[in-house]
Amino acid sequence: MYDLAIFWDWIGFSVRWLHVITAMAWIGASFYFIALDLMLKPAPNMPEGVSGEEWEVHGGGFYHTQKYMVAPAQMPEHLTWHKWQSYSTWLSGAALLMIVYWVGGELYLLDPTKAELALWQGIVISGGSLTIGWLAYDAMCKSKLSEKPTLLMLLLFVILVAMSWGYNQIFTGRAALLHLGAFTATIMTANVFFQIMPNQRIVVADLKAGRTPDAKYGKIAKVRSTHNNYLTLPVVFLMLSNHYPLSFGTEYAWIIASLIFLTGVTIRHYFNTMHKTGKGPHWTWAVTVLLMIIIAWLSTVRTGDTWQEAEARPLTPYEQKFASAASFDDAYNAVIGNCSMCHAREPAWGNMQWAPKGVYLETPSDVARHASAIYLQAGVSHAMPPPNAVQMDADARATLVAWVREVRSGG
Repeated sequence: MYDLAIFWDWIGFSVRWLHVITAMAWIGASFYFIALDLMLKPAPNMPEGVSGEEWEVHGGGFYHTQKYMVAPAQMPEHLTWHKWQSYSTWLSGAALLMIVYWVGGELYLLDPTKAELALWQGIVISGGSLTIGWLAYDAMCKSKLSEKPTLLMLLLFVILVAMSWGYNQIFTGRAALLHLGAFTATIMTANVFFQIMPNQRIVVADLKAGRTPDAKYGKIAKVRSTHNNYLTLPVVFLMLSNHYPLSFGTEYAWIIASLIFLTGVTIRHYFNTMHKTGKGPHWTWAVTVLLMIIIAWLSTVRTGDTWQEAEARPLTPYEQKFASAASFDDAYNAVIGNCSMCHAREPAWGNMQWAPKGVYLETPSDVARHASAIYLQAGVSHAMPPPNAVQMDADARATLVAWVREVRSGG
């Protein structure tokens, strides 16, 4: 069983690596085509149906790109589709969500100080909630709101704020922000799968059949691609947020997440305008900096239970399993002697203001809750504690390994 824990951690690392690679490919392609579309300019002697062209230089060569507003007169022999980057990113992200927040839900998903949920209930909420945003957003896009794009985006922002608040009421701060990112990414991928690609297939089918494609399908696809463009940067922030407790370790984490969506709009507006006109509106950077200052200020508000509250809280069944082991007292003393100086609600080491990664290791419930992470970080590896902070001896590490192996072997 203990070998399985190491193997499982490497599976999680591998899927995370895949997710990052595919996300880079998707974001790169998305940003490139939005920029290209905005840079296209009319030119003399363009073929019929072409709305603009652009000359680019890269890698020692010149590229001449032309865009047909609807479609060329004939179907080209070779057509490259850009879709798998999006699908692969979402699928790998969904797999990573299951690995970290479903299988590891007792630690990373559920917060017993916020809501008393069984793991299966948390998983149902986690998975089921991801579809809500797409259904609401898609319904709005297909309604008369589609004629009022600014109002449509404002209503989408309201939905995102509401989901941010809702996630923060039941999940850990880390899980709340991550789920908001997954919620938004689901909208983006669903745009590709249910709207952009089907509309493009209709155009291709018309070309093959010798029919003149309807321009409305291209317009729909462009609108959804533009929405994705403005949502991308906030999603990247939310996916990275789990590494930075300042972003999620506060009662105002849901406001921080909401404001991040506004920075996504200001940053993308600058670059989109620059690509289109050659000059970006510099006021957007002032607004972005102001928003980040507000976010930094909100992050200083501490949240979570106090030491007294954590000490008094009954252990969850998961925590009880590790706390009831015969070797727990020795393991607990090893953690208190080597880890708690940093991983405390009020850290005592150096000028540290917050526990690394927002992980507290003070009370028996704290230590039992983080048993798997302790095993991997300070038991089988020497990642923690940092050698310049504490020189943890081999006996203490062996004690931690023996404790977790005892529990997992059923001893």
